Amino acid sequence: MKIVEKCINLLGKNISYLIPIMTLLMVIIVVSRYFFESGRTDLQELVMYFHSLIFLGCAGYVFNKDEHVRVDIFYRDASSKYKNIVNLICGIIFLLPVTIIIFIYSIDLVIMSWSIKETSTEPGGLAYVYIQKSFIFLFPLTLIGAFLYKAVRLIWK
Repeated sequence: MKIVEKCINLLGKNISYLIPIMTLLMVIIVVSRYFFESGRTDLQELVMYFHSLIFLGCAGYVFNKDEHVRVDIFYRDASSKYKNIVNLICGIIFLLPVTIIIFIYSIDLVIMSWSIKETSTEPGGLAYVYIQKSFIFLFPLTLIGAFLYKAVRLIWK
């Protein structure tokens, strides 16, 4: 199970390096549009690709590092044992079913996109929409992997 954690952390760390690149691309788009009156559809779509990769690919990493957003008003002052039990139960009830459903429903979408080699509908857009849609799999796979790693660690602690 330790290999799962290492893979998720490596993936998350490497993908997070795209954030400054995405920011720089946004600056280029804004400067291009407002100072040179030239739209850059290809760069705008590339920013969307990066954004989706960052969001979907880093979800398990953020979960693994326990940095994800949560409403902890119910157990803010509780012991770590109680927090772990609540997180485990909520993960089983909410996280696993949602991520499994996302994975199952995304299979047909991604297969269809690859079969037609889906491209952008925008003039000047990128031709690899099917690759972007494949990023959807990162979300449930990394989250399920991170949750299972944490669950096993908590149970056999």
